[in-house]
Amino acid sequence: MELKMLSVVIPARDESENLPECISEIVDTLANEHISYELLIIDDGSTDGTERIITQLKSQFPCIRYIRNQGENGFGRAVRLGLKEFQGDAVAIMMADRSDSPKDLVLYWQTLQEGNECAFGSRFIIGSTVHNYPKLKLIANRIVNNIIRYAFRIEYNDITNAFKMYRREVIEGCKPFISPHFNLTVEIPLKSVIRGFSWKEVPISWRNRDKGVAKLKLKEMGSRYFFIIAYLWLEKYFSRGDYFRK
Repeated sequence: MELKMLSVVIPARDESENLPECISEIVDTLANEHISYELLIIDDGSTDGTERIITQLKSQFPCIRYIRNQGENGFGRAVRLGLKEFQGDAVAIMMADRSDSPKDLVLYWQTLQEGNECAFGSRFIIGSTVHNYPKLKLIANRIVNNIIRYAFRIEYNDITNAFKMYRREVIEGCKPFISPHFNLTVEIPLKSVIRGFSWKEVPISWRNRDKGVAKLKLKEMGSRYFFIIAYLWLEKYFSRGDYFRK
């Protein structure tokens, strides 16, 4: 089925320095490709003027929808708000720090238009580019992703990257989501694969932020990643296909 509108969910916490350029780059890229879209910016408890910046951006770009997380904060909680509210035929999750390339949004969109249900970018295959990835985080990333590959027998090496795109039926078929933090970046794609949705891997680019502070703290995420990986491993091997797409 041809897709007509794209939704982009952008969680933002204290990203006032990055949002103007981030949004302008996305708008320019999607407009140039004549893609119909909406941008859902989820303010996850910012205290740095992010709300003021979003208000200014809304007056400039009618495509923006602003949602403030009024409850407990957390990356996963913010993204889940966006996944409840998006109106497009497909949805992408994109970081507000400009680490993800809007050009890859177009590549994802084209990948879904080919009939795939999920577009999974990888920063670690031929054709991808990575700029200034912190060494410690890179080591942790490779360890976790290799554990996932072997545990789930998936030939894909960048599950933990949040930047992916899904058709609407994938999101509906993978609910409910339970991860409150960055472990949601593992829950959504793994559920998609386990439950039988089609996916395609494509090379993407990534660059480390120039402004602001990264929100992912390695020491806080170990047990949370382990929990969601164990939870989904049990679904894959012991649920007898009860959650597999019908």
